[in-house]
This record gives sequence, structure tokens and C-alpha cells, in this order.
Amino acid sequence: MIKLKRRAFLAGTSAVFILPALPVFATEFKEADILKTKVSSGALPALKDRLPENPLVVKPVESVGKYGGDWNMALVGGGSLSMLFRYQAYEPLLRYTPDWSGVTLNVAESFEGDADSRVYTIRLRKGMKWSDGHPYTTADIKFWYDTVFTDKRVAFVGQDHWKSGGKPAKLEIVDEQTFKVTFDKPNGLFPLQVAWANNDQTTRTPKHYLEQFHIDFNPKADELAKQRGFESWIASFQAAAGFQDDNAFFLNSSKKPCVHAWMFTIAPGENTERAVAERNPYYWKVDTEGNQLPYMDRIVYQMVADPQVLLLKAMQGEVDLMDQYIATPNNKSVLYDAREQGGYDFYTLTSTEANVMNFIFNLNHNDETKRTLFRNKDFRAALSTALDRQSLIDAVLVGQGAAAQPSIKKEDPLYNEQLATQFTAYDVDKANAMLDQIVPKRDDQNFRLDEKGRRLTIIFEIDQARAVFLDLFQLVIPMFQAVGIDAQMRSMDRSLWETRVRQGRDFDATAHQFGANGGVAAMLDPRYYVPTDANAMYAPAWQLWYRDRANANAEEPPESTKSQLALYDKLKATSDSSGQREVMKQILQGAADNFYVFGISLPPDGYGIVKNNMKNITKIMPNSFGWPTPAPTMPEQFYKA
Repeated sequence: MIKLKRRAFLAGTSAVFILPALPVFATEFKEADILKTKVSSGALPALKDRLPENPLVVKPVESVGKYGGDWNMALVGGGSLSMLFRYQAYEPLLRYTPDWSGVTLNVAESFEGDADSRVYTIRLRKGMKWSDGHPYTTADIKFWYDTVFTDKRVAFVGQDHWKSGGKPAKLEIVDEQTFKVTFDKPNGLFPLQVAWANNDQTTRTPKHYLEQFHIDFNPKADELAKQRGFESWIASFQAAAGFQDDNAFFLNSSKKPCVHAWMFTIAPGENTERAVAERNPYYWKVDTEGNQLPYMDRIVYQMVADPQVLLLKAMQGEVDLMDQYIATPNNKSVLYDAREQGGYDFYTLTSTEANVMNFIFNLNHNDETKRTLFRNKDFRAALSTALDRQSLIDAVLVGQGAAAQPSIKKEDPLYNEQLATQFTAYDVDKANAMLDQIVPKRDDQNFRLDEKGRRLTIIFEIDQARAVFLDLFQLVIPMFQAVGIDAQMRSMDRSLWETRVRQGRDFDATAHQFGANGGVAAMLDPRYYVPTDANAMYAPAWQLWYRDRANANAEEPPESTKSQLALYDKLKATSDSSGQREVMKQILQGAADNFYVFGISLPPDGYGIVKNNMKNITKIMPNSFGWPTPAPTMPEQFYKA
């Protein structure tokens, strides 16, 4: 049972504290000079009228900071906007602690669960406001529940943590600050899932702004939709809410109020060269001396075409903090040599990923022949056996790593040896013999033929911003060709990759990096072990069946996968940590038996770069999207010396 109330919380092993509001601050809150000027001119209310009654008090990592300056960042390609959850848009009801050992209060002032993990009572902060000054209350929660979560006309998919036994939780509004969430069955993972990056939509649905786009609140919503270039209010509301995908949420979003430390004044899509987010004058957190956060005035994102451009900018000192896209093993020596020139140093990222690269075959392919072939476990095992992992590790990962499948770290209590080690031994003869049993016929160039007599061509569609993947595939393709598979790589912009792979069924295969390799993370993101959400790209139709069986694209999975999904339901219904671990072990054994995906190596610890004048940076942190690095370390308390 979770019971978080307004009191001191040590955020893991970091020096960041989340503290109760201190009455001594009542007349001593302070703000940035730029906001004082706006108050004096009458453009803003006084600070005491902008903060909630009990603002969240944050003890900085190193020291109380100073106001001013830009946090210089970058976004790569057209489809990388999910990175914004890492930097400025992580403000759920509960947030993860910096060491990812659990959760702590954030937007919620209190969060209590009953003994059965069925009923949760959540209280918001009285007087908290959106970035435009409008109150943030349970009216926003109800609006989200009615128009996004349960409105079948709008048909958003997701928010499965708000469901149990396939049924949506019931929402009860108690008063302007308090609401209750009641599940049909126990939902012990609910608090942990609320804190997951991009999961909590209840803090991102401003009723007073979005109701203009919804027909139930605005009879002229269809007319407004046509003015905005949409055919109907439904498409218009979907775009305005932005919950169809990460890019849509941030795209052209400068008019949408938020509760984040920085709000877009130039959003992605509104300028081709940069995006700019300025301090939110209504932000609801202060430091231990009563200074309203954030310290920095703005985040300025350069829009860059590819990782090589970003690497050059980082080496020249144009990026203040970054690990995504550039912090590859091959780049480390180059970045090390440029430290003095760029005025930066390194921080450490502890690995939380299931593998450095996961090979993902589309088990729900629209082509029946390929679908049947890809679902054959022996086919996937043969291709895994054809990989010379040590050569890949030596050549691309500069010797850092050891052969392993997508799995759990050996030192974790959930470790499963079969899952981690099966089919990792390199043996071309064995791989060929296995394939001879499945696709024995070959053409005159020694490539195998499928059941329809077609050359067995498999195209791996890859996000071009993943430099390590591109380097690995230069060596992987000949290994697959050596066993008669016409393997090819097609790289593309992230936005096209999202459309082709995440939203399509015609792709053959892809590769991805994330997923989790232990503990809480593995239970919350078991994408390679059981297909519970859209991150299980090997089973797009099966995960839809699990989430929404009425969906036209859903497909009932085989019994072995249904058993996995049933176990995950059992895990979600378990509230004690020891019971959760035991169920998760069963899921991992099922994953070993099903062998959905295969990989190369568990990742070693990674790194990022941070400018020397950046302060309050946590020097060691997890590397994950679910724990959206570095957001749980509270970027609002970063400052420049």
C-alpha cells in the first residue's frame, strides 16, 4: 500500500530533496527580475498570488542557484520530440526518485492507496495554476477522463495503467483539489506507472483551453476545425490534445497552457531552426530559500539534421547537456579530446536498457508468408546464431560488452540465465542447418527462397539518428547474407520511422534499444518479455488485443502469448513487492521460452556531456526513457555559474 503525504522525501541517493512547504516562506518568496518587472507593470499578479498554498520545496543538489541564462540544447531530425519529456515536460502527479528506487510527490500534494490497491485518493495543490494563470483543479482531471480517456469518438489508445481487467477505473470528484480513482481489480503498479515518462495525461489536459475544440463544450467546434484545416472536430481535438503520439503533443504547441517549468513561446513546427521555451511565471516549485523555480530563463533547442551535426556543435561548446544521439562508444575519445575546446566534462549513465540493439521481426506482418516465417521461433534462433557478437562488440562498441540477449542484468534478482544466454553462441554451420529445415531452397545467387519462391529479402527499417545501429548493421548484414538471407537496411528520418514501424504492419523488421534490464523498470517496461503496449513492435496487433480488443487492427495472440499477458495482469494486481517479483520471474521464463526478439550485448554504462558552468547536475544517473533522463533530477534547479 502506498501512502504519500506532504512531508520530507529523500530522492534516492541524490542530494535532491522534496520538502514540505515551510510557513516561514509566506512573505519571503522571491522571483526572477524579469518577472518582477512584469509584476510592476501590471502584466502579472504578485508572486504570492501565482504560487499554490503549498508549493513543492526542492533542496538543490549542490547549492541554491542564481537566476538567468539559457539552457542550450538540440533536437535531432523531425521525429525526436519525445526527448522533450527528458528536459522540460516531466511533471506527473508522482515522479520517480533520482535513483529510481520508487516514487515521490510532485503535482499531487498527497497520494494514498487502500490496503487492496483498488482505491486511490489523490489531492492536488490548492491554488496551483496553468502557465496562463488559470487554476489547475479536479475539473481538468474530469475533463481528461470524459473527453480523452473514455470518449470513444475521440478514440485515443493508451493509459492502460488507468484500467484493470480491461475496464476503465472509476473517477470520483470529491472537491476542487481531491479525487478518487477506483479500480475493478487491484492495481498495485498504478503509482509506479503514473510516474512513467509520458504516462500521466492528467497534468497535461487544460480544460479551459481544449474545450473549444470539443463538440460537447463548443457547438461550433466543427466550424473551428475547418478553419484550422481539419475535416471534423474529432481530428481537430485529437491534434490539439496531442495524445496520438509524442510529436503531436509538442508540435505547434506554444498556445497550449502547461504546468512545466518552461513553456514554449516558439514550439517545434513553428520555426525550422530552433524552438524556445521560456520560464513559466506560474511554476509551483520553490527552492529552500523561497526562490521560485526554475533558475534558468529559457531552454533553447537547435533543430539539427543528424547526429554528426550535433556532435560538432557539442564539441564546439554549443550544447550545455546531452547524451542522446552523440554519446556513442566510438564518439567518446573524440569528445574527450575536445573537452577543453568545448568547455565540458562527462557524467555517467548507468545502464537500464535490455540490450545495445534489439532485432525485432514483425510477427504480425500483413504478408502471410513472412508472418508465418517470422513467427517460427527456430527461424529467429537461427538468425541469432548467425551473429558473431564478439566481432560486433569489438568493432562498434570498442570492446565494451558481452554477448547477451535482451534480458535482465546478472546482478539483479530477476536474472534468468536462459533468457540472457540462449542462441548467443556464434555458429554459421548450425545456423545454416537450422535454416535448411525451414527454408531449404536457394536461388542462383545462393539466397534462400520463401514458400512462394521469392528471394527471402528482409528489410530492416532503422531510425537514421541511431548512429550505433547504422554502424552495427554494416557488419550484421553480411552475417545474415552468409546464411542465405537477403538482409537489407533502410534508414529513414525518425518521423517516417514512427509512421512505418510504430503505426504500420507492412515493415519486415527493425531494431531498437530501449526496454528495461532489471527491477522496477522491467516490470513497468517489459516490452521484449510480454507485448503489453506499442513499444512491443514485434507484435503490433497482439498488444492492441491486450489493450483494446474492439480495435479493428487487434489480433488474438497464440496461447503462449496470452499466458504471458495473463501473468502481466496478475503482476498488476499484486501490491507487495515480493509477490510482484515472483510473478515477474514467471513472465521472464515465458519470454525465454517464446524468444520474441534477440540482441547483441547488455549495454555497459554510458555517458553524457555537461558544460563546466552548469551546476546542480547529478553526476551519476540512470539512462532510460521511462525514467526520462535527466528529468527526475529536476532540471528546474539547474543553473549556470
